[in-house]
Amino acid sequence: MSVKRNAIIIGAAGRDFHNFNVFFRDNPNYNVIAFTAAQIPDIDDRKYPPGLSGEMYPEGIPIHAEEDLELLINRFNVDVCVFSYSDIPYHRVMNIGARVNAAGANFLLLGHHETMLKSNKPVIAIGAIRTGCGKSQTSRRIIEILMKKGLKVVAVRHPMPYGDLRKQTVQRFATVQDLEKHNCTIEEMEEYEPHIERGNVIYAGVDYKAILDAAENDPSGCDIIVWDGGNNDFPFYKPDLMITVTDPHRAGHELSYYPGEITLRIADIVIINKMDSARPKNIKTVRDNIHKVNPDALIIDGASPITVDRPELIRGRRCLVIEDGPTLTHGEMKIGAGTVAALKWGASQLVDPREYAVGKLVETFQTYPEIGTLLPAMGYGNQQIRDLEKTINATPCDVVVIGTPIDLNRIVKINKPTVRVTYELEEIGKPNLEDVLQDFIAKMKK
Repeated sequence: MSVKRNAIIIGAAGRDFHNFNVFFRDNPNYNVIAFTAAQIPDIDDRKYPPGLSGEMYPEGIPIHAEEDLELLINRFNVDVCVFSYSDIPYHRVMNIGARVNAAGANFLLLGHHETMLKSNKPVIAIGAIRTGCGKSQTSRRIIEILMKKGLKVVAVRHPMPYGDLRKQTVQRFATVQDLEKHNCTIEEMEEYEPHIERGNVIYAGVDYKAILDAAENDPSGCDIIVWDGGNNDFPFYKPDLMITVTDPHRAGHELSYYPGEITLRIADIVIINKMDSARPKNIKTVRDNIHKVNPDALIIDGASPITVDRPELIRGRRCLVIEDGPTLTHGEMKIGAGTVAALKWGASQLVDPREYAVGKLVETFQTYPEIGTLLPAMGYGNQQIRDLEKTINATPCDVVVIGTPIDLNRIVKINKPTVRVTYELEEIGKPNLEDVLQDFIAKMKK
């Protein structure tokens, strides 16, 4: 008889749960001792619950802080640790691997043959080499093209299950009221609301087999599924067309972050985004790297032009700039759409919010000191949202420049004038996404 191998899944409330569901949940060769958690605040010290964990784990599976990894390996005689989260530099991945090996366990990375589910609908997957490349705006652009061609599109988003996992097993969003129904965080609303505004349904949650079944049989109809990826992870569903977005503001990262390089290597189409604001030498670096690892990929050049609803409020004013939270934190971006807008329209000063930060935001700035004078729109829970509101209102400025994908005025009460910055993908020249999707649809209908 074979002996079960004790395993730990190293994660951050997303890929880790998916890897467990599709590879470990009913696997008699393994005994999953625990998950560990990182990146997202306040997700350790809870359980992957009974009902989701399967018959082999009737009590559920505990979730511990990643800092306890060696302690857990030694205490439970762990044989293998499976690294299962994304947007991590290679040196950090191997640092964790070294910790695991030094403690005596094997270090494992699961590939897409073991983890991708096959749909009975055509699947277009959009990924990126880093958080903040413009993947979401690319997804929106693709969905708009498909819907104009009369196709019923159902989107499925990479997981963000930070609340009650049992209630988040399968989530369907078709109206703004659904965002309230599911107690969405700011990060979730930033991703789901643009889809709802465009009239397509979007799913997310924890169990992506159950989500796929629901999406394929959505009551509004489903001709095609669009996988709207997260961080720089590769898809949970096997794509019929894989599109990866790169970012010349972080040239070289396409070959130095896990698993972003995987999304680049498996891409059919690669978009070089933000060419309107990037240095030519950085654009060349990205283009050269694409040719180096995926010479057969079709490259589309793209820009991210920004619009501002009230630019006259910026000129000569002291501006507090708020950017997308994950893009500034583990995405490591030093500049976002709000910053570009503030500088373009003549702000006299970018006000530093750090000395006015309260609560959870103090911890965020301590963990990510490279954020600098920008304010990340952190909102993984009610406490963070309250702390964000207090920090905004305590910061002495003339105007608040909101560079997040949603209007924060809907979420927090701001005691100063605000300016909303928006941005969309704009292809440069040919080929463009219209051409690519026209060919894809023609093949799909054969």
